[in-house]
Order: sequence, then C-alpha cells, then structure tokens
Amino acid sequence: MSKQQANWSPYDNNGGSCVAIAGADYCVVAADTRMSTGYSILTRDYSKICKLADKCFLASSGFQADVRALQKNLAAKHLSYQHQHNKQMSCPAMAQLLSNTLYYKRFFPYYAFNVLGGLDSEGKGCVFTYDAVGSYEKVGYSAQGSGSTLIMPVLDKRLQSPSPLLLPSQDAVTPLSEEEAIDLVKTVFVAATERDIHTGDSVEIVVLNADGIRREHVELRKD
Repeated sequence: MSKQQANWSPYDNNGGSCVAIAGADYCVVAADTRMSTGYSILTRDYSKICKLADKCFLASSGFQADVRALQKNLAAKHLSYQHQHNKQMSCPAMAQLLSNTLYYKRFFPYYAFNVLGGLDSEGKGCVFTYDAVGSYEKVGYSAQGSGSTLIMPVLDKRLQSPSPLLLPSQDAVTPLSEEEAIDLVKTVFVAATERDIHTGDSVEIVVLNADGIRREHVELRKD
C-alpha cells in the first residue's frame, strides 16, 4: 500500500489578466474582474487595480491575498513619504519603491505579478512591468497574468516599442491615440476571454491624462 502524503502550498493562483499601455500624454491600465481558483469562480466582480497615488495605478494578478498585503505595505510607505516630503510620490519613484519592496521579500516572495502605470512629472505616460521578486523594466506596454501569453503577441504586433539597446535611447511610449489604445485593450481582453478560463466577466479600464482619471467597464463573457 503506497504511502499518501498531503501537499500543501502557502500560495494559490487566482488568475486574471492585467494590461497597461503608455502614450505621449496618457496611460491606460486595465484588468479583468474574475477571481478564481482552479475551476471554481470565487467572484465575478473583483477589482485588480489599486490607486497608489494621484497619477499612479497598480494592476496585479497572482495570489490575491499576497496582492492585498503588498498594496497595504505600499500604502503605508507612501503615507510615510507624504509626511516626510509633503508631496505624493511620482510614478517612477513608486516604481522603484515597488521593486525594492518585492526584492526585500525575495526569499518568501509575494506571489504577485504587477504592472504599474501612470504619468511622470512631464505628463507623459509610463508603464513598468515586474516579476515576482522585483526585477522591473520601463516599457511602452505590458501584460501580466493568466492571459498574458495570449495578449502580449497582439500588443507586440500592433505596438512594437523601440529596443532599449538603441542609442540614443527613445521614449517607451506607443504611437496610438488615447481612444485607439482603449479600443485595443478592449479587443485583447475579448480575445483572451475566449481562450483563457481564468479571464472574463468584465474588464475595468482606468485612463489617466492631463484632465484627470476616467474609468470604464466593459462586459465580457461569463462562462
């Protein structure tokens, strides 16, 4: 008789997909609202997008308990920064803080895969993409989560940002207008929902520009 052993993991993967696109004067951050585990849907209306500062939003997939712990950690550090400097963090500063925070936990990491999007001090869109232990890169667009392998090829085909190896370096922003970027986000989420069971229900879209913040919700298939 074979010996049975219970396998326990401190992590779970709650699925979902996140996308961010940076433009010359805007940034679009989007994520679906389905949270699942295995073949079970836990909720169809869970926001994966967190406002870290007035011009900085974080979209995260992975283990949502770790994501929530990470968000609380960043909020506490940002509050401390505001008390010390009497201003909010810029998006690039928040990007470095997120990298440091993830790297600090590298031996028992947050099981969270993040995309940070916002506007820099000049009003240009910026997107930063991360792995679980804090390695990050400034890019023109990025996707994370269970549907990222379906979404990134479409974004690569449409956007194809300049290589970071080019000298002189070029701005990592996309050539699309704001409305074109929003339409592209809607298209890639509809496509990902058809093939990824962990992505669906609806997509939450946050648009940042000089006029402020705008939110949109688009329904996706429920099955």
